[in-house]
Parts: sequence; C-alpha cells; structure tokens
Amino acid sequence: MTFKTTRPLRFGDCDPSGIAYFPSYLNILVGVLEDYFASLGFPWRRMIDDLRIGVPTVRLDLTFMKPGLQGDDLEFVLVVRGIGRSSLDLEHQVSANGQVLWTAKHRVVATSLDTNQSHAWPDDIRAALTSHLETTDAHHPAT
Repeated sequence: MTFKTTRPLRFGDCDPSGIAYFPSYLNILVGVLEDYFASLGFPWRRMIDDLRIGVPTVRLDLTFMKPGLQGDDLEFVLVVRGIGRSSLDLEHQVSANGQVLWTAKHRVVATSLDTNQSHAWPDDIRAALTSHLETTDAHHPAT
C-alpha cells in the first residue's frame, strides 16, 4: 500500500532560474513524511508531545533525473520497504507532468526525545506501519 500526495513547487523553492533548489526538496519531503504519519493516525504533534518520539532521518540517498520547475505540481509516492526494531526504510518517487524527477531511499529511526536514543516502535505504530509494508517492486516504479 503506497501513500500518495501532491505538493506545489513554489517560487521560494526555486533558484533565480526557476529550477527547484534541492534543499527545498528535503524540506518538502519532511512535510510529506509528517503527513504520512498523520494518515496512519499518528500526527507528529501527538508523537512529540504525548509519546515523546521523534523520527530523525539517519540515511537519505537521492537520485535526480530531471529538474523540477517553479509551478510544477510534485507528485510524491511513499512506499514502506522495511521495518526494524526502531528503523523504518522508505522509498520515495517524485514526479511532475508524468515524468520522474527524483527518487530517494530513506531511513528514519524512532528515538526517545527524552534520551535521544533509539526507541522501539510502539506496538500500535508498528502495526500501522506494517499494514503499509511493500515487499516487492510490483506496485512502485522507483528503482
């Protein structure tokens, strides 16, 4: 099961030539991840304030194929590829106008905001993540 969402590529996300500034992509990607957790029933405010769990990125491998341009609607596809004790492996594909702009392999880790150490996924979050686990490439065109 994939998570899909769309984000506009705004003027402030681009360099003076109108091409996406890659750090802006990362900021947008964080928002997509936040929306993904909210879609599972775990908005970050609840995770941070109530559960005291953060989900920092510990690895991110980006591959850029084509430039994004100011005004593009970015189509994000997020797929869960693996769930560890405290880790979560994701793949992202970002397209605009029917063409893949970039892909990413992304690992986040659940951490205690009190100790800054890794923290096992609570059972309810693990169950929600597991329901989205994809084990084949059949439903995700990113490589």
